[in-house]
Amino acid sequence: MIDKFGGITFLVIFVIHFAAYAFYAFRCVFQTKAFVDQYGMGDGAAIMTRFFGSIFVGSVLMAVYVGFVRPGGLENTWAFFNLIFLQNAAAFVFAIWSHKKGNLGTNEKTSIEGIIAPGVLTLLSAILCYGLSDKIYI
Repeated sequence: MIDKFGGITFLVIFVIHFAAYAFYAFRCVFQTKAFVDQYGMGDGAAIMTRFFGSIFVGSVLMAVYVGFVRPGGLENTWAFFNLIFLQNAAAFVFAIWSHKKGNLGTNEKTSIEGIIAPGVLTLLSAILCYGLSDKIYI
């Protein structure tokens, strides 16, 4: 399995990245009330929070398949990895924009986590795209 990732480093980064996705997926889909309360979004945000979480669920399931089940391993999976990178980058940019604009979706419970999490995920997914390029772009 380590050979699929070209070494332990990229396997660990892959696992950390998608463990974070799984964490947010679980919180958004199965702990919706606690999630929306934590950020002061209100119960009206539950449907969209679960929608957001469901996208993470799909990405985690695909990551498990690509990384650990798929017979071809990571070969020719560039579209998946690039989509993940673009989603992370977009979340990062729009989180910064939202915090700077500050008049919609921010309140006393708004934290910098909304910028840090997508920033870290963007960095990790960029490392995966670059580091696994010899495998995913075949």
